[in-house]
Amino acid sequence: MAKLTKKRKAVEGKVDADKLYSLTEAMSLVKEVNTTKFNASVDVHVRLGVDPRKADQALRGTVSLPHGTGKTKRVLVFCLPEKEAEAKAAGADYAGLDEYIQKVTEGWMDIDVIIATPNVMAQLGKVARILGPRGLMPNPKTGTVTNDVASAVAEVKKGKIAFRVDKFGIVHASVGRVSFEPQQLIENAHELVSTLQKMKPSSAKGIYMRTISIASTMSPGISVDPKSIKV
Repeated sequence: MAKLTKKRKAVEGKVDADKLYSLTEAMSLVKEVNTTKFNASVDVHVRLGVDPRKADQALRGTVSLPHGTGKTKRVLVFCLPEKEAEAKAAGADYAGLDEYIQKVTEGWMDIDVIIATPNVMAQLGKVARILGPRGLMPNPKTGTVTNDVASAVAEVKKGKIAFRVDKFGIVHASVGRVSFEPQQLIENAHELVSTLQKMKPSSAKGIYMRTISIASTMSPGISVDPKSIKV
């Protein structure tokens, strides 16, 4: 078993593993217990009372965070030549079709989000097995398959993120960086949780928001009382 450093022991002692913190307390504490020298990500993990094996409970969607994630996302738009200028003018890092399909096939993955126009989706079948497992395959449910590529690119650049429930019923999402003010982190997390609450499937039984925890990269997890987040 790995031995904890003095610094890690010190921050572990600041987090009460048996306590449910309010969202306000948690976001102040997550900044306090960060031990990394870089601008670490602040992540929210929400365990939902859903069964992802059922189609109507396999939640996935998007949310526009008021303060963004603190990370500049690299965007690729798969489109025909007539849409390339529109995509690049909106801020896309890359735009095109055959050239980028070939690059992805050869292992190129220097991208965070992929957007596609509906008329090229059939051609993306060649790379679906590569993009799918990485969560990069464009999907109408996340707004990444659209003819309005300018709006889609602009939203991603401003802080729109995609999420999906994993096989354990948990949604993992970054809501900012430790350099953010606590209030910015609170507002971003609130937007995520509110969106999840609105997506509650009618077939989901029992407690829906089961647990919520917050952690920065390599920091201890902080349990949050779901009732402290008013939606």
